[in-house]
Amino acid sequence: MNLNTRMPTGSDVTQRIDEQPAFSADLLGLALQSANIMAAWKRVRANAGAAGIDGMSIDDFPAWANEGNWKRIMSELRSGEYQPSPVRRVEIDKPDGGKRQLGIPTVIDRVIQQAIAQVLTPIFDPTCLRQQFWV
Repeated sequence: MNLNTRMPTGSDVTQRIDEQPAFSADLLGLALQSANIMAAWKRVRANAGAAGIDGMSIDDFPAWANEGNWKRIMSELRSGEYQPSPVRRVEIDKPDGGKRQLGIPTVIDRVIQQAIAQVLTPIFDPTCLRQQFWV
């Protein structure tokens, strides 16, 4: 398949004429809704996993969040100041005897990533099984 060919002509080609986005302009706002964040946290907690580069475990996260730290993170996300942490790099053994690199994000970044995925997946993959995230 040559991707450098011209676009086909005729009635089989449809173009958007309007310049409005096909979805809500406030996707970050949707991702940061408290119900979506709670659903994201539940999924991250259920998946468990090791601590990231900051050393915070899944069990440590609720106390950390309740100390006011999550409000700060939400504020940084809304203002565009939030910077994700680097991932912790580990090697795991493969069945064939080799090693595989694995990056482990912090629990904070996993919650944020999950919250964003819950909003974007139904938009960009409408064929996926619809799940109720807005509990």
